[in-house]
Amino acid sequence: MNQQMVNALDPQNIKNFSEASVSVEIETEDMTLNIGPQHPSTHGVLRLVAKVDGEKVHDVKPVLGYMHRGYEKLAEVRTYPQITTLVNRIDWVAGFSNEIPFIAGAERLMEIEVPDRAKYIRLILTEMARISSHFVFNGAYALEVGALTPIFYAMEDRERVLDLIESVTGGRFHPNFNRIGGVKPAAGAGPTSKKNIQDLPAGFYRDTKIAMQKVIEAADQFQNLIGGNEVFKKRTKDVGVLTPEIAEAFGVSGPILRASGVKSDLRTQTDYLPYDQFEYEIPVGENGDCYDRWDVRVKEMVESAKIVLQAIDSMPSGSLQAKVPKVIKVPKGCTYVRAENPKGEMGYYIISDGGLGPYRLKVRTASFSNISILPNLLEGALLPDLIAIMGSLDFVLGDVDR
Repeated sequence: MNQQMVNALDPQNIKNFSEASVSVEIETEDMTLNIGPQHPSTHGVLRLVAKVDGEKVHDVKPVLGYMHRGYEKLAEVRTYPQITTLVNRIDWVAGFSNEIPFIAGAERLMEIEVPDRAKYIRLILTEMARISSHFVFNGAYALEVGALTPIFYAMEDRERVLDLIESVTGGRFHPNFNRIGGVKPAAGAGPTSKKNIQDLPAGFYRDTKIAMQKVIEAADQFQNLIGGNEVFKKRTKDVGVLTPEIAEAFGVSGPILRASGVKSDLRTQTDYLPYDQFEYEIPVGENGDCYDRWDVRVKEMVESAKIVLQAIDSMPSGSLQAKVPKVIKVPKGCTYVRAENPKGEMGYYIISDGGLGPYRLKVRTASFSNISILPNLLEGALLPDLIAIMGSLDFVLGDVDR
């Protein structure tokens, strides 16, 4: 037997050979996966073209335009009062909030001072719209990550808020309640003759206080039912982390920006409504993940309820409407008014040529900017986390395709 055979049969060499590892790289091709345009988690008609390798997402491109309605061009052939009907259909989950910055822009150009009572009513209904929007998010997001029960609680609690909005404005989703110079008399207020105008329905203060206490209780319930659920934590914590730098670079606003640790809220930076008269906190997150984006919105519901309760207790007396011409003509000029809507910054850039309607209207919506970070958030993510990340952005396609 030669020496090579002896070495091959040596027990030490056999042991080394058995412990050796073989590294083989298998090249695979990315698969293109279409999500939408009809999908229950897209909150409208959105298509995502995702390239995936196994369960890892390599690239995502949002495809927009399926719901484009041409609101900005329609505004050029509408009068200012008619445009209110259009804009409250942009973010249909919080229609009342959409009206405020547009009306405030026209009032600024016309140099109209809105009565304090009208401002307070606007503020109360704006915060109710915020609460209503966050109720929808809580129910829908929990459903998207696999929890069925919370949506039933969320919709039940939301009904109380919508009933209050309807009692004042006459509409649950599209109130068309604001007027240049103030607000119209409440739909459920009873007689509205010039000598006897009731601006809020009977029992509105009492019912609102009860409803806001229920909102605070519901938020606490969500913290236990959803936030305390171990499966929900596993699906959302350290998933879809958005850094403050990336958020600000993409123009992200609202709860998503605050969840990344940026304490930015237009209610404290602008004077479109008298928020400086009330005490409230601005919830912020620490990690910028899906869990923080959920948590910030739940805490915002509590703060909005506190604002409404303070406004009810300090409601000023006075008229609902400033003196304005019967035919609204806005002087030549331009202005930009922005507001803190439930999903973030909504702004209107109005250019007036002195006519019955704007010469040009540019709408800045929160969802359009917020959805732009999807490719950044989803790169390298696992495919099962795609819906969890997308749902945490809480966008509405009416707020994207205008």
